[in-house]
Order: sequence, then C-alpha cells, then structure tokens
Amino acid sequence: MINAADVFNAFQKHRGKAVVIVTGTSGRHWRTYSKNEKRDIPLGGSLGQTTSAALGLALGLPNEKVCLFDSEGALLMNLGILATISGKQPKNFVHFLMDNECYATTGGQPVANAQGIDYAGLAKSAGYSATYSYDNLEDFSMNVGQILKQEGPVFVALKIKPEVENEPIGRRARVPARNRADAIRDLRQDIGIKA
Repeated sequence: MINAADVFNAFQKHRGKAVVIVTGTSGRHWRTYSKNEKRDIPLGGSLGQTTSAALGLALGLPNEKVCLFDSEGALLMNLGILATISGKQPKNFVHFLMDNECYATTGGQPVANAQGIDYAGLAKSAGYSATYSYDNLEDFSMNVGQILKQEGPVFVALKIKPEVENEPIGRRARVPARNRADAIRDLRQDIGIKA
C-alpha cells in the first residue's frame, strides 16, 4: 500500500496545468503538494457525487486535462457513473481511485468486499480506454507521467494506507480549505471564462 501524500508528490511532478479535484480522507493531503491552487476544485464532503461533478467539468472544459482523485467509498455509492463516463468518452479525463479499503473519516469501518473488488477491472469492463492498478509507489511514480499523456477516460486504482480518524468530529483538528465559490471563481479566471 502507498501513502496518499507520496501519491500526490509523484503526481504533482507531472500535473502540468490539469484541473484537479480531490475527495475523501486521503484527498486532504493534496493542498500541501499543489503548485497551482487556482486549478484545484475541493469537493470534500461530496461522498457519492464527486465523480459526477468531475465528469461534468471534463465535458464542460474539453480543452483542459481534468484529474479526479476519488475514494472507493464514494465510487461505491454511484457505480453507475463508470458506465456514464465510458459512454461519454471524455478524452481529457483521468480518474484516480485512492482505495484505503475503509471509511476512514467515520472510524475505519471496512468497505464491503474491500479486498475482493477489482476497481480497474470494473472500469475496463465499463469501457474506459485504459486502466491501471498500483499497490507500490515506485511503479506508480515511474508510470504516472505516461498515464497523464494518454487519451481518456483513463482509470488508475491505487491501494492507499488508511488514515483512520477515530476522534469525534467536533474534536478533530480542522484543516483549512478553500470554499467552492472561490475555487470556481479562480478556475474561471485562470481559464479565461467570463461569468
């Protein structure tokens, strides 16, 4: 399994000007590594909806690379989105799945059939143009640059070390995040979209 922070560090080196969407417990690390916050869209707390929102961005911005760092818990709430993405064939979309095999934000409850699901196999069967699976950092780091150059939709399943949060929500340290309105405004300005 890979540390989420190491995934983001390896990805950032090849990001270019991609629009990046993150979710889940692992996604909180992205802000530390991002070098272009104006192209980051924070969708934490959108469990089950993030993938659909990322697809909408990819379709609405066909000339921009769109990279989603999804969580397996969120994807399982809306598996039908794999078929929708495959049907739309967004060539600019790279779908990373950070699979820690549990619901880390709510105490670490295991995801159903956590070790038996082949997420890359599901994406391939649904019709993604390319799929990959990684459970070690070295292999991912050596290949992420080439993956980002491929025509999408591309799916990359990553086995991530869980970072379970057992502290009650009200007592957890708050990580500052940008609000969505500011993120959308900044992205529009950076791309040159007049509102």
